[in-house]
Amino acid sequence: MIRVELPMHLRTLAGVKGEVTLDVPGAVTQRSVLDALEAKYPMLCGTIREYGTLKRRAFLRFFACQEDISHTSPDALLPEAIATGKEPLLVIGAVAGGI
Repeated sequence: MIRVELPMHLRTLAGVKGEVTLDVPGAVTQRSVLDALEAKYPMLCGTIREYGTLKRRAFLRFFACQEDISHTSPDALLPEAIATGKEPLLVIGAVAGGI
């Protein structure tokens, strides 16, 4: 089981509390995890990745084992700790602002 921790606004949209667990067949990559997440929670389609291009939305970041993997290839294998469910994949809402 893959564990995914979503930001509060996406948990509210998906109607879940805390982290979600997913079955991800085959290789565990950003793409396969997000595909499984959107299949289980279709209301999240277009909120994490753009429709059509499936590129990560600008104000979301992905972290695996305390490393920002937002700019790595979506087809790169995720660390073993994520693939085995020992650690969650974190989807974090970026903080932006100014004066």
